[in-house]
Amino acid sequence: METKNYLQTLAPEWLRGYRRGWLHGDFTAGVIVTIMLIPQSLAYALIAGLPPEVGLYASILPMVAYALFGTSMTLAVGPVAVASLMTASALAPLAPAGSPLYIALAAQLAMLSGVFLILFGVMRFGFISHLLSHPIINGFIIGSAILIAVGQVKHLLGVRVESQDVFDIVVELWRMLPSTNTTTLIIGISALAVLFLSREQIPALLHRLGFRERNADLMGKLAPMFVVIVSTVAVAKMGLHAHGVNVVGTVPKGIPSFNFTLPDYKVLEQLWLPALLITIIGFVESVSMAQSLAMKRNQRINPDKELLGLGAANVASALSGGYAVTGGFSRSVVNFGAGAHTPLAGVIAAGLMTIVLIGFTDYFANLPQATLSATIIVAVLGLVDFSTLKEAWKYDKSDAIALLSTAVGVLVLGVEEGVMIGVLFSLLAYFWRSGHPHIAIVGRIPGTEHFRNVDRHKVEGAPGILVIRIDENLFFGNVQMIEDMIYARTDNHEELTDVILMFSAVNRIDATALKILNDINLNLMNSGKKLHLTEVKGPVMDRLRDTDFLKKLTGKCFLSTHEACQTLGTHEMKTGY
Repeated sequence: METKNYLQTLAPEWLRGYRRGWLHGDFTAGVIVTIMLIPQSLAYALIAGLPPEVGLYASILPMVAYALFGTSMTLAVGPVAVASLMTASALAPLAPAGSPLYIALAAQLAMLSGVFLILFGVMRFGFISHLLSHPIINGFIIGSAILIAVGQVKHLLGVRVESQDVFDIVVELWRMLPSTNTTTLIIGISALAVLFLSREQIPALLHRLGFRERNADLMGKLAPMFVVIVSTVAVAKMGLHAHGVNVVGTVPKGIPSFNFTLPDYKVLEQLWLPALLITIIGFVESVSMAQSLAMKRNQRINPDKELLGLGAANVASALSGGYAVTGGFSRSVVNFGAGAHTPLAGVIAAGLMTIVLIGFTDYFANLPQATLSATIIVAVLGLVDFSTLKEAWKYDKSDAIALLSTAVGVLVLGVEEGVMIGVLFSLLAYFWRSGHPHIAIVGRIPGTEHFRNVDRHKVEGAPGILVIRIDENLFFGNVQMIEDMIYARTDNHEELTDVILMFSAVNRIDATALKILNDINLNLMNSGKKLHLTEVKGPVMDRLRDTDFLKKLTGKCFLSTHEACQTLGTHEMKTGY
């Protein structure tokens, strides 16, 4: 009995509270996700520069590992387009694509990412999901999607293009247009047409024909598998190899071997930064998707445990011959829509994928690469959301520029460089905004105790009193601007007797700002004026309490600006400031 209870405590929480009624939904979702995962796994391995079977390997144990440690009930973990692109970008300078060394490095990259994720989870670093702003993530996804889509056009045309730079690829594709393989192009364009139509038009048509809306949507989502089957059968039955149609070729049968080799110091030196970027970007994407799905069912996820779950998934992928994995957007949505209640759906999908690997890989030999490329193009272009750019431009142009700079950086310089450019621009924009704080002269709204900007409201003020509200933390980067503004408002104003600094928006004052405040206090004293503080927050006052500034403050600290004006004002407040 004690052993049974002990084993129950080791089981994941969702398994301990599992209900029999959930099994049907989990099984159905597992089957549907498997059908969707097969073409995606093969296609994303193509993006990563890996043999197709590696994509299948990365779709088995990672789902089981995530089920043991993750907290999302519906997140579908496995190969994704962005992580595949980042893998290819990191490994291209180190080894020929598809070579044994390249495959080993891909596993080592996944292991490093897994170690980073687990370490961050142990240290409760779930907050890193907020390190990259949405404009940067969107810019990265837009740039990556365009880069991936352009890189797949060569397979649709049936031509050979060696360039890696997006602009060189476009030029070379234009040059190779006369060499286009017509049969390959027909297969690719047909697949593209069906896949694009399956996103909205085909489900709508099925719904009009009498299918339930949910079933019609799911059938539309399974269009990639339909395209795979039809194109594969067409190649096999019509002998299209003879017409120059490139196919996947032989996919080895059987489960992957566990022959992981540890990276040496030189490899670690080259892979740690790409692994860190895969870790952060993959985690941000996964958590965003997991949270949005959880909210629809009033569920919650734990970001710290998500780090552990995704870390375990990447370690499992590395040990089983796969590569870096994370939560997939389209698969998670399908998993959710198909009725998955728990991660058991992922475990079922992993079991079915194992069966496919053991007995059905022969059927992939005639799968056209053009079909996989069409699947990739439709999947990645579905991630592009230009409305975000439009909204950002209307609301905050610095965010829009960060989005654009990230996207262009990815396209022109590369994946890692694009992210770095976006982060750098966001930091510069943040420091610029912090260094140019909003400072307002305020007065009291008649008949109230509220003080508002004199440029926005009709207010009243007391003669001899100047009230300045600072809407930013005080630090070395902005305090000089604040000092200049105060002197501009107080110099040569003999009628002023009191200056009030309203600190309602100030959460922190650094050492440099404290010194400048002390100088302001002394200079105002020398000109016959007193400096007062109002609405100082508790944590800020705790730090100021034992400082020379507060001890030498010529004025007082007031609880509210209204109290300060009542105490200091010797005349009635007058309208206008």
